[in-house]
Amino acid sequence: MRERTIARNYAEALFEAGERAGQTERYADLVEALAGAIRSDDHIRQVLDSPRVPKPTKEKILARALAGHAPEQFIKFLAAVVKRGRQGIMVAISEEYLGLVDAKFNRIHAGVLLAREPDAAFQQVIKRKLSEAFGKEVIAHYRADPEILGGLIVRIGDRIMDGSVRRRMVSLRRQLLGS
Repeated sequence: MRERTIARNYAEALFEAGERAGQTERYADLVEALAGAIRSDDHIRQVLDSPRVPKPTKEKILARALAGHAPEQFIKFLAAVVKRGRQGIMVAISEEYLGLVDAKFNRIHAGVLLAREPDAAFQQVIKRKLSEAFGKEVIAHYRADPEILGGLIVRIGDRIMDGSVRRRMVSLRRQLLGS
């Protein structure tokens, strides 16, 4: 709980800096890429988390890695995070920042599970229908699972809407066995 609150504070500071610089979305791309690198590469995570690597060295590593790719203000933000020993919550900071950006642009993310991979036209139909239903721009993340047989399952936050053929068949079976 405390880690989330701290991450939210850092994310809000970065968001304000991004807004002032007019680079909110660029910062979102950068913070998301950095969090992805930390998640996927054990070496990066170990270097950032290691108490054996001095904080100034960590700052230099990040500055060198991002030189030419990130604005100086973003690199200074990362240096402040490292200086305060908060690099271990960089992934949480990223998640909080991306949430702030989504709120600004009135966007929500939806996990969409289908029986097979949808083509581009069908993806656009699903996205449009969900956007109309929720009154926000929907960023859909598609997955395929043949076990649902047909239809789709949509997850937005902790809300699940199950329109799968599998669920309908289970429901029909219960009705038939119950009578």
